[in-house]
Amino acid sequence: MIDAIDLLQTALDPILRTGFFVFLRVGAAMALLPAFGEQSVPVRVRLGIGLAFTAIVFPQALALVGDTPLGPATAGAEIGAGLFLGILLRFFVFALQMAGSIAAQSTSLSQIFGGSAGSDPQPAIGHLLTIGGLALAVMLGLHVRLAAYLIDSYSFLPFGRVPSPELVAELGLERIGRAFAQAFSLSAPFVVAALIYNIMLGVINRAMPQLMVSFVGAPAITLGALALLAIAIPLMLGLWADGLNAFLTDPGGGF
Repeated sequence: MIDAIDLLQTALDPILRTGFFVFLRVGAAMALLPAFGEQSVPVRVRLGIGLAFTAIVFPQALALVGDTPLGPATAGAEIGAGLFLGILLRFFVFALQMAGSIAAQSTSLSQIFGGSAGSDPQPAIGHLLTIGGLALAVMLGLHVRLAAYLIDSYSFLPFGRVPSPELVAELGLERIGRAFAQAFSLSAPFVVAALIYNIMLGVINRAMPQLMVSFVGAPAITLGALALLAIAIPLMLGLWADGLNAFLTDPGGGF
C-alpha cells in the first residue's frame, strides 16, 4: 500500500508542480485582467476564477513545459509574464477611463463624480463608460477569449522565460500610444461639440456683452453633453469592444 502511494506521489508530483507554475502566470494576469481583476471583485472570487482558468489552461500548458527546470527563477519568470499579459489588456480599461475624463473636461462635467472601483474617483462619464464597456465585453464572451489568450501566450512568451526588456519597452510604448489614441478617438464627439459651443458662446458674448452668457450656456452644454452621450455611447462601446476583440484574436501579432 505504501509503495503504491509513493508511486502515485512520484507520478503526480511533476503534474502538481507544473499546475502551480501555471497558476502563477494565470494568477498574476488575473490581478490586472479587465472585469475579472477589478478591485470591486472580492479576493476570494478572484482566487476561484484564477483556479478555474488554471484548470482550463493547464492541459495545454503541460505539453509545452518539456524539460524546463521548475525553480525560483521559473516562478519569477511566470509571474512576470502574467503581469505583462494582464497590463496589456488593462490598457483597454485605461482607454475608457481617459475617454470619459476627456469628455467630462470638454463638457464641464468633470466635477460630477460617479465613484469608481479604485481609490481615485472618476467623472460620471468615465465611470459609465468603464462599467458599460466591461459589461459589454463579458456579454460578448470575454471569459472564452481570455482562456484562449492565456493558452496562446505560451507561444510568444515561452514557459519559464522572462520577457526581454526590449520587448516590454517596445510593446508597452505601443500599447500606451494606442490607448491614448483610442481614448481621444472615443471622446472626439464631445471635444468637437465643446469647441463649437465655445466658439458660438464667444460670438454671442461679442455681439451682446451685457448678456451673462455663462449662465445661459452652462445648462445648454450640460443638456447637450447628456444628449450626445446617449446617442454616442453605443457607438463608442462598440468601437472599443471591436478593438479589444481584435487584440485578443491575435495577441501575438505585436510580438
